[in-house]
Amino acid sequence: MKFSLSTVPSRWWFALLLLCVSGPAGCAAESSAKPVLLYSRHFNAPGETRYLPDGTYRQVLTNLRRDFEVRVHDQPLTRESLAGVKVVLIANPSDQAVGTNPPPHHFSAADIEGLSAFVENGGGLIIMGNQENHNLEIEDTNKLLARFGFQFKNLYTDAKQLVLPKDTPIIGGLRWAYYTGNLVAIDAAHPARPHPLVINDLSVKPLGGSRDQRGALLAVSNPGRGRVVAVTDAGWITDTALDGRGLGPVAIKEQDNWEIFRRLAHWAAHSNQAANPKAGK
Repeated sequence: MKFSLSTVPSRWWFALLLLCVSGPAGCAAESSAKPVLLYSRHFNAPGETRYLPDGTYRQVLTNLRRDFEVRVHDQPLTRESLAGVKVVLIANPSDQAVGTNPPPHHFSAADIEGLSAFVENGGGLIIMGNQENHNLEIEDTNKLLARFGFQFKNLYTDAKQLVLPKDTPIIGGLRWAYYTGNLVAIDAAHPARPHPLVINDLSVKPLGGSRDQRGALLAVSNPGRGRVVAVTDAGWITDTALDGRGLGPVAIKEQDNWEIFRRLAHWAAHSNQAANPKAGK
């Protein structure tokens, strides 16, 4: 007997509909939905032209759209604006006003509570510091980072290529073109279980500078059901860093910066596309 959709009893169609609605594996359309990544500009000063979504971050956001539904806005991070979001990306929260523009919004107590709840309930957060003199706000940012066992410290390391050990979780074996930044101090006793992912390799000499601080340049933690990535450079995913043209006088052509960021974004989103996802399980 030939099988035809027209011969399927109506009660079976109803059961199939329930299956598609009730579980992500129930139907192909549901399982193919992309996780949402929000690039929040809420903490960047009006008039700040670095790391613009249609500027130096154009390529990385374009690449992300292959795997994520990418949203970009400068609205407050409320329960409504975070609805459906899996990962929030914040790059170089600003300290001072730019020119005659209004001063930037710093992390408030309400922001810290809201983002902490978002992460503890399963959300992902990627927060990146700066290249030197990029107007990074430290005091209020560190109040947020303290919830996850981190602190940014303004002790700098100049640009260098770091080849990550193969046993490094998530990003092992890849080449990181690091374009100057500060340090992540880690509270090893914190319940979020923070730990370094990249520790500065002092055997590798900086390019175009002499500063070389001992400590973590990239770290992760696991507050509640969520995941947090703290990075001490926001320039490493700009267009010219990704294509090897470099930043300022330094160009690191042999690098895997896009693949590193892609894996970190998927790890933060609890996505099975993150390589080596054993970190902070």
